[in-house]
Amino acid sequence: MPRGSATAAPPIDTAPLVDWSQLSAYAPDGLAVVDARGLFAQLNPAAVALLVIGVGERDADDLIGMPAPFELVRPAQAGAAGLLEDEPAEQVSVWAPVAGLRREFAYRARPLPGPDGATVVAFRDVTAERHRQRRVAAIARTSATLTSARSVTAMLDALAREVVQTDALAAVQIFTFDGAGRNLQIMGSAGFRRWPDFFDRLMRCRAGGAALRMLDALDGREPVVVPHRWGMIKDDPAWEPLREYLGELEWDSFASVPLMLRGRAEGVMNAFFAPGQVVGRSTIEFLVAMAEQAAVAVDYAALLHTERALARREERQRLARDLHDSIVQQVFSVGMQAKSLSVLGGRGGPVPAASVQRIADEIEDLSKTVLTDLRAMVHELRPSTSAQLGLGEAARALVESTGNRTGLRFDLHVGDGLADVGSEIAEDAYRIVAEAIHNVVKHAEACAVTVRVGVRDHVLTVSVADDGRGLRVARAAGTGRADGYGLTSMRERAERWGGTLRVRQRSGAGRSSTGTSVRAVIPLPVSVPHERVAN
Repeated sequence: MPRGSATAAPPIDTAPLVDWSQLSAYAPDGLAVVDARGLFAQLNPAAVALLVIGVGERDADDLIGMPAPFELVRPAQAGAAGLLEDEPAEQVSVWAPVAGLRREFAYRARPLPGPDGATVVAFRDVTAERHRQRRVAAIARTSATLTSARSVTAMLDALAREVVQTDALAAVQIFTFDGAGRNLQIMGSAGFRRWPDFFDRLMRCRAGGAALRMLDALDGREPVVVPHRWGMIKDDPAWEPLREYLGELEWDSFASVPLMLRGRAEGVMNAFFAPGQVVGRSTIEFLVAMAEQAAVAVDYAALLHTERALARREERQRLARDLHDSIVQQVFSVGMQAKSLSVLGGRGGPVPAASVQRIADEIEDLSKTVLTDLRAMVHELRPSTSAQLGLGEAARALVESTGNRTGLRFDLHVGDGLADVGSEIAEDAYRIVAEAIHNVVKHAEACAVTVRVGVRDHVLTVSVADDGRGLRVARAAGTGRADGYGLTSMRERAERWGGTLRVRQRSGAGRSSTGTSVRAVIPLPVSVPHERVAN
């Protein structure tokens, strides 16, 4: 070739690398043709692979004619995008051909030309991606609730619901230790109903030889996963006391995750998985993250309780100072006036009537002032009597003093089992009774009050019922308190221990059938003895 001459370019091969008619077979995303009835008509290999995940041995022939999970919009239905709307983008559908299987597909659809009304759909699996998004959102929502003013029971119930909804679980239970750190109590749940005697039945199962795997999670301070747990225990005689409870829902596998905080287990979270669900690494990571949130909620509630206890102590100290600065000084003045009378009487001569009358009037005025101040302080100082006397005797002292002071007729019923009530629960229960009685005195215009306190099947129940005019009449008359007769504080005291408070209007013929009833039900923690594994 002569120097300087141009090199001829090689000829361009214009032949296609792949036959266009075969491209669908090699496409990485699923491609499907859906007929006018919404049924699969054609599927490429990628589509078949996506649709049969977790289903078992199926091929394209098995899928043809099945309902497609896609919402198909016909050209006549589709309108132009509005000013604030995006152009049509991917939509998301759910594919759940069998129980326990749930896949999420992002897809785009376009009508095919022709009179048959068929549509071509391109889709891909976004199950894992959207699952991660839901988990992140659940953790964020749970973190936000920790700063709310709700009780720890309300927070843990909300957390349990988040876990159930995010991972489509059958149920979740959250257990925490009591203030002494010895007894477990159920403080949050979703899925299962609350059974007041749950712990009593659980202990009967354990006494019969049932293995409580949540204790393994507590001892080992790490998650415990038991595949096909329901199949193991449903026919086990040791689990007979809880078979009805555990059989309320359809579930299969089980996982228990400790609530760890500063290297210490504050409780445990139990997760019950629906049939077909696989407990993988990402699932455990999510449960651990939510268990950490639950531990923070428990710690936050304990901190609030400590701060409130400190505030109560400071308030009592303030009352003591007020007692010294006012009532003690007034009593001292009474003593001085009495001393003056003694001096007058000791002179041996006639006692001036005017002087005696003046001193007597001053003593009477001081006595009335002292009595008024003492009565105002007694109610604030009285709650400690529940710890000193026990709940039953404290309630008895309360109704006797209130009856003597107000003339109300009290009918007190003290049941068995109060000796097993812890001091903190007893104080909250006492305050509920005291607040309810205070409301009767102030608002009800009642003649008689019935108070019941007792324990049955590890459940503490306290109730106060009167024959007064009832809540509706009091509110209509404008005598109701802004905080709802102190119902908020009473309800918070019950919910602190996983209990409930119910206030209802009594109605019927005759005065004895009217009035208001306040009833609090608090499940008592039951000891779960076990030996911890040495670390």
